Amino acid sequence: MIDEQTEKRKGSFWRELPILLGVAILVAFLVRAFVLQTFYIPSPSMQHTLELWDRVLVNKLVYDFRDPRRGEIIVFKAPTAWQSGADGEDFIKRVIGQPGDNVVCCDQQQRLVINGKSLDEPYVYVEADGTRNQVADQNFDITVPEGRLWVMGDHREASGDSLEHYEQSGAADEAGKIQDATIPVDSVVGRAFTIFWPASRATWLTVPEEFDSIPDAGR
Repeated sequence: MIDEQTEKRKGSFWRELPILLGVAILVAFLVRAFVLQTFYIPSPSMQHTLELWDRVLVNKLVYDFRDPRRGEIIVFKAPTAWQSGADGEDFIKRVIGQPGDNVVCCDQQQRLVINGKSLDEPYVYVEADGTRNQVADQNFDITVPEGRLWVMGDHREASGDSLEHYEQSGAADEAGKIQDATIPVDSVVGRAFTIFWPASRATWLTVPEEFDSIPDAGR
């Protein structure tokens, strides 16, 4: 005797399989477009926090609910002047200054000063001989404009970041130089929150505790 219910279920599965695959592809596309995306690291600008060819997972949803915060590692669409020719090139840097922050180099111990508070930066690149990169290679005193961010790489001597573009800006006045050196908040793609490959380097990308003591602008 044929089990009609079983036969019907088997046939139904094969008919529904293309629909299930289509739904899975659609869900994967929506997750990549709006929630999570993977990026690989093609440059040494964030060493040794991020090494060449590390793969990171980026939360694309978090900044729909709040702005980027100091110490977070972000992926952003580079301003045209920052790009090397690739249209829509993505950069990855650490947020140092939020809108309204006063960022100064440097105090007597050669540390950045943010809103009057010196910042220790344990993540700044250390050479093989134990020499730590300077946190900046020139003195500056800037206030981050509204709607913009001051970002820097952890490998300061190998990073095309806010400081480099501040130094290279052809603007005639200070306001123009700062504009050239900062990135729009709305250009941020998302927050890099974990290294997931290679597996031997898998770790969470948390905000260093040194940023906890930095006061908000105007306080």
